[in-house]
Formats: sequence, structure tokens, C-alpha cells
Amino acid sequence: MPMSDAQERQNTQDAENIENAQNTQATPPPATEGGRLAELEARNTELETKLTQLKQEASDNWNRFVRERADVENIRKRQERMLTERVQYQRKALLQKFLGVLDNVDRALMYYETMDKQQLQQTLRMVQWQMNEVMRSEGLNQVPTVGEAFNPYIHEAIEGVENSDQPEGTIVEEVQKGYTLGDETLRPARVKVSMGNKQ
Repeated sequence: MPMSDAQERQNTQDAENIENAQNTQATPPPATEGGRLAELEARNTELETKLTQLKQEASDNWNRFVRERADVENIRKRQERMLTERVQYQRKALLQKFLGVLDNVDRALMYYETMDKQQLQQTLRMVQWQMNEVMRSEGLNQVPTVGEAFNPYIHEAIEGVENSDQPEGTIVEEVQKGYTLGDETLRPARVKVSMGNKQ
């Protein structure tokens, strides 16, 4: 059924009213727009202030990191220098002790032609004793051998001796002296070990 002119005009008027209402909602009044702009400017200022603070904090943290790295590097260098100086001091002290032994060897070599065999042996024993004292003062001790039970931590067996009057596993001969430095084996003693009496 065709619409009347009145209905058509009414529909057109309703459509225009709806469009105007939508346009009114989409475009804020001028007073609200100015308030929003002020709010955005305030927020922008606040963010710029925060950014400046964060940049300053980052710069401070970087400077602190650089200073602390420099401090750590200086401490490391100081410790290395102190360690080097300590090692050098200990080397000097040890060499000073050996110089006394060397002096006695030099004297023995100077006068060995005027000594008889017994005097020469006595001089050599004195030098050996002095050398052992120096080593003992540095914590170096001889490994006990002959008559002791074989211990693989401080002895190195180079030969088993059969038909020995010593019990099995007992050291019967020392071939080369061994030494310990504190609790550590510096060099094991090379020994011959009894395998017992097999007869």
C-alpha cells in the first residue's frame, strides 16, 4: 500500500532527527574539547617529567656501575700485586737459606785437596744435614722407607724381593728418597718390597 505524503514527510523528519542526534553525540561541545586538550597537555608534561627522571636515574646507575667496575678492577690488580710480592718475598727467603748451604759447598771444594777421606765425608754429611734442615723448615720431609709397610700413596715399588726374611709388604731397600710437603706427596720414595718367604 503506497505511503501518504504525510507519512513520507514524517519518516524523513525522523531520519533527520536521528542523524542530528548522532552528529551531536560524535562532536563534543567546545567547552569539553578544550578540557580534554588541557588534560592531554598535563599528561604529556607529567610523562616528560617522568622520562627526565628515568633518564637521570639511568645515568646515575650507569655511573655507579662504571665506578664499581673500576673499584673491582683496582682491587683485583692490588691483590695480584700483593700475591706477586708475597711470592717474591718467600722466594728470596728460601734462596737466602740455600745460600748458606752453597757457601759450605764452596768451602768444601776449596779445601777438599787438603782433606783426608774422613774429613771430606764429615764435611759432606754436614752439608747434607744443613740442606735437610733448610728443607724441613720449609715443610719438606723425607718419606720413611726401610722396615716400613708399603704405602702406595708415598711409596713406589720398583721390585718385589722374594725369599726375604721380612714379612710380605715390608720395604727392604730404598732406591730413591721420597718427600712430602705438608700432607701432600711431593715425590714418592722408590723402593724394593718384600714378597715374603716363598720356600
